[in-house]
Amino acid sequence: MFIAWRDLRFAKGRFALLGGVIALMTLMVVLLTGLTAGLGAASVSAVTALPADHLAFQRPAEGQDIAFATSALPATAVAELAGRPGVESAHGLGVSTGRLDIGGGTAAVTLIGTDPSLYPEREDGTSPGPGEAAVTADLAEAHDLAPGARLSLGGRNITVTEIVAETSFNHLPVVYLPLPTWQETTRTDGVTAVALTGDPGSTPQTLTVTREDAYAAVGGYSSEQGSLTLMRGLLLGVSVLIVGAFFTVWTMQRSQDLAVVRAIGGSRGYLLRDALGQALAVLVIGSATGGAAAAGLGALASRAVPFVLDAQTVGVPVAAMVAVGLLGAAACVRRTTTVDPLTALGAAR
Repeated sequence: MFIAWRDLRFAKGRFALLGGVIALMTLMVVLLTGLTAGLGAASVSAVTALPADHLAFQRPAEGQDIAFATSALPATAVAELAGRPGVESAHGLGVSTGRLDIGGGTAAVTLIGTDPSLYPEREDGTSPGPGEAAVTADLAEAHDLAPGARLSLGGRNITVTEIVAETSFNHLPVVYLPLPTWQETTRTDGVTAVALTGDPGSTPQTLTVTREDAYAAVGGYSSEQGSLTLMRGLLLGVSVLIVGAFFTVWTMQRSQDLAVVRAIGGSRGYLLRDALGQALAVLVIGSATGGAAAAGLGALASRAVPFVLDAQTVGVPVAAMVAVGLLGAAACVRRTTTVDPLTALGAAR
């Protein structure tokens, strides 16, 4: 990379500008990735936390998709699915939205009624019984709730007996209830879905999907994730064009120098390795700088908005920026392998 390093020192202003653009693009991609993961968790973390591998929903009408909001199964469906071959356990699952009255304030929450064995990791208290509930750690912290606290849910007095790990459903904190209490609160004798260990297959009344596929049944999850993923893809595409355009112009500007190197015996492979090494150096420095800045901003953003900051949400976008940038550079610096040594003689006249 002898020529590459000399070029970097000679045209440091131009390469610094390109590195700054790459850093800015990486910053946006990493922030979008963290926000996508955070919003996804805010929508479906309560589903992710279920110790079940399949969920059975009411079979939707032709042309419609499964949804927690529209699914309604009779209570007998739990026993029917539990008795099918391949099923180890089956628990009724009730999901609805409610208003929690806490002292002088209120909070919108998602009510999940099911067996306490399906509650997420427990932190304190005992399993709720009739007229009792478990609340998530974030809800307990926000409203200063502890086991023994009294609150009102849909006009019904409820006692908090347990604090469980933080989960959310459709961007709302979760209150976990025994299924009979949820049925009394929502005035129904059925269930929303059935949480299953094992796959019973589908029936004329039910449609069984994996837990991961059930994410799409949460309102707005698929469109939200699709929009953010599209934005990330567009940013990566723009990065390819920016890096490719820069190295196309740069290669054209120094074509005479490259021709001289070819004329004195430099191989095509040498020139290609030199050009790609130069692009890789700029991409790594720019992407690393943008990734580090995004990690700092993400740590601050996570205090106010749903944002996931971990090795995957930072490392994968940075690696992707380097990869797609190198791809764009490779497509453009191919010109270095086709330089005609006679060009050097013509340029010298």
